[in-house]
Amino acid sequence: MVKAFNETLYMVGISLFLSILAGIPIGILLFISDRGLFFENRAFNVLLGFVANLVRSIPFLILLVLLLPVTQGLLGTTIGPTAAAVPLSVAAIPFYARLVEASLREVSKGVIEAAVAAGAKPWLIIREVLLPEAKSGIISGLTITAISLLGYSAMAGTVGGGGIGDLAIRFGYYRYDNLVLFTTVVVLIVLVQIIQLIGDWAARKVDKR
Repeated sequence: MVKAFNETLYMVGISLFLSILAGIPIGILLFISDRGLFFENRAFNVLLGFVANLVRSIPFLILLVLLLPVTQGLLGTTIGPTAAAVPLSVAAIPFYARLVEASLREVSKGVIEAAVAAGAKPWLIIREVLLPEAKSGIISGLTITAISLLGYSAMAGTVGGGGIGDLAIRFGYYRYDNLVLFTTVVVLIVLVQIIQLIGDWAARKVDKR
């Protein structure tokens, strides 16, 4: 159980890190390239939005199977938590990017226009206006992404990804061991509660509104 727990934390941790690394810039690009904003570019916005929606529209289990050749090419294997982190990251990045974009949309247009009128450069507006104002929503989005990843990681266990899902399927379901099955469910419930509590606390802490 401890090994499975650590594997779940490992694959979710990698995917969450990559989601932050790529999801925040993509979310910002989706927002600032939209109509009426300082980097307006309709073609770019539509294309980026299409790609993000395309990935999000594929059910995770199918995405997992579709990306097996990519995972094999990148890591030389499709088995284990590191391999599972590849499809988890691919699924989580556009998901989190859309949540970041939604958080930025909640920033008052008046604040942005005031910064533009004051002659602030785009990078300065993003760093000093958009991100601080949307910080609470971005953290809430990260909490939702982390909980979704936890659910996806259990699915990854069905194709040899390891972790709690793998333990539940192989030892709980196939071997009819109800104790293992119910214990894994309890562990997942507790993990979700902890993530949500920490996320809510952090979002409230940075919310200055």
